[in-house]
Amino acid sequence: MDKNTILGFLLIGAVVIGFTWLNRPSPEQLEIQRRMQDSIAQVEQTKQIEVQQEIAKAAAQETEFAALPDSVRLTRLQNSYGAFAPAMLGQEGTTVLENDLVELHLSNKGGRVSYARLKKYDNYLGEPLILFNENDSKFDFTLVTADNRVISTSELYFEPVKGADPNTVIMRLNAGEGSSLDFIYTVSPDDYMVDFTMQSVGLNGVLSPSTTSLDLLWQQKIRQQEKGRKFEDRYATLNYRSMDRNSGHLSESKNDSKSFANRMQWIAYKDMYFSTVLIADQNNGFESATIDSKPLPLTDPFLKEYKTTMAVPFDLRGNAPTNLRFYFGPNQFTLLKSYDDGVVKENQLDLERIVPLGWGIFRWVNQFFVIPLFNFLGQFIRNYGLLIFLMTVIVKMILFPLTYKSYISSAKMRVLRPQVEELNQKYPGKEMAMERQRATMDLYSRAGASPMSGCIPMLLQMPILIALFMFFPSAIELRHQSFLWAHDLSTYDAIISWNTYIPVITPYFGNHISLFCLLMTATNIVYTKFNMDQTNTGQQQMPGMKAMMYMMPLMMFVFFNSYASGLTYYYFISTLITIAQTMVFRYTINEDKLLAKMEANKKKPVKRSNFMKRLEEAQKAQQSQLDKQKQQRKR
Repeated sequence: MDKNTILGFLLIGAVVIGFTWLNRPSPEQLEIQRRMQDSIAQVEQTKQIEVQQEIAKAAAQETEFAALPDSVRLTRLQNSYGAFAPAMLGQEGTTVLENDLVELHLSNKGGRVSYARLKKYDNYLGEPLILFNENDSKFDFTLVTADNRVISTSELYFEPVKGADPNTVIMRLNAGEGSSLDFIYTVSPDDYMVDFTMQSVGLNGVLSPSTTSLDLLWQQKIRQQEKGRKFEDRYATLNYRSMDRNSGHLSESKNDSKSFANRMQWIAYKDMYFSTVLIADQNNGFESATIDSKPLPLTDPFLKEYKTTMAVPFDLRGNAPTNLRFYFGPNQFTLLKSYDDGVVKENQLDLERIVPLGWGIFRWVNQFFVIPLFNFLGQFIRNYGLLIFLMTVIVKMILFPLTYKSYISSAKMRVLRPQVEELNQKYPGKEMAMERQRATMDLYSRAGASPMSGCIPMLLQMPILIALFMFFPSAIELRHQSFLWAHDLSTYDAIISWNTYIPVITPYFGNHISLFCLLMTATNIVYTKFNMDQTNTGQQQMPGMKAMMYMMPLMMFVFFNSYASGLTYYYFISTLITIAQTMVFRYTINEDKLLAKMEANKKKPVKRSNFMKRLEEAQKAQQSQLDKQKQQRKR
């Protein structure tokens, strides 16, 4: 940076400091703020005392109620809950429903899934991977009785009934005289999908005759399952898909909510690698859905809290059961995609949309190239570090023609550097900048070189590079897979860690240094130096450009330090291969022959492309405008 740039930054800093000092609050204002904060604190303390008093009062009433004779308690409950009064007097308990993949606990109170564990996975501490338990989840239907009582299923006790199928459990809410509401859960062998059916039995005179749906409140707190909380937080989102095939997700970084007029097909409470998904019947979606996502502070053991309110279609007469499904499982693209095998397009779930693979062309590259290649190599290679290495080599081989063309373009610019420097001396200073630029472009055009021809191959490589950037952090296959010193390729590989909170550094960089990220940065700095020497065309550069080029790898070091080591390992290997390719090109391409060929091109008639013609016209127009400005100044 030149002295004018430095002076500008100093002046900006002085203005900011001066503005802050002039606008500092007076002692009177500070005293007012202090009194206001004291008042707010006192109000909050009063509220907390009132809440604690209410809790104590409710506990006392519950204890007093429990001490009453059964007949008296039942009479009081009938006044409040009508036909559902007996369901208020039940026993706490759970029924286990499981297969080789999932273990579910069905709670007597509420008849809901109160606990979900994935058997083949564990969290970053090596503990069983529990998606949720009864304390951090809710699944509550609202019932409106024929006499206008409003009752929540979360308050009622269901009776577990084993079905004829050992993989089926019926949670039955008795409403007297043979009437009941049945929640039927069925698991299939080796499947993460769980069938959930709601069936009305004789509720026609118990619930309101206008009942066509039941309001559902579904809440869940998302547990931290991975080592890097900040990195995991970026991928924990509330996803959704409507019946008209529109899908999306709420913000992952701030409080966000959304209401839908259209019917919803599924709603997914997604963590980085695991999800709980509620799926509607293909003919009857969820209605009047409102979804809400709230990030939780770093001091909280949970990442986020998700909430959904919606109406679930329900046949009061029991002629048509409400068929729903739960998915408790990993966010694995191929697995989620398999649920649409053999399903007509209009009925497909598209659950793979949960996996963040980028949008548009980047997602297509991942879906039709990266993932098939990754899965194919995975059939033969069990070491994922070697798999990533081989995958990197294959990608670099595919991109080789573009890399070669880009190098040839920079080589042409480099061998013309002496002639460009002669033009710089012939047209010195800012006053002759347009003449110098026009002469340089004319030289490139006659010699058959173009500054843009090196950029286009690089741009064509970007879809693959960005697709891989999206793929590696989303690949659950890398989770808990070790390679060299990295114990888990799905998270950072720290060689140095500390616990002290350091302002600015800890929030953005983290309390560790990742070795693969460090190696990636070092190779990028080497490549930057090597590439700048190779692509020096003799043209003048903007002040500070060289320093900026070296700043980019350092900025990437800060940005990628908390990313998956599988990704930084890929970038490290990719950059090494690029350096090796460039060195091979450097020593195998005869630049003297290349220059001789370009000198021969000068003797041929010049065929300018449309781009070059437009560029020359723009330069002439700019030069004409500058000439007019000079003449006006002389007058």
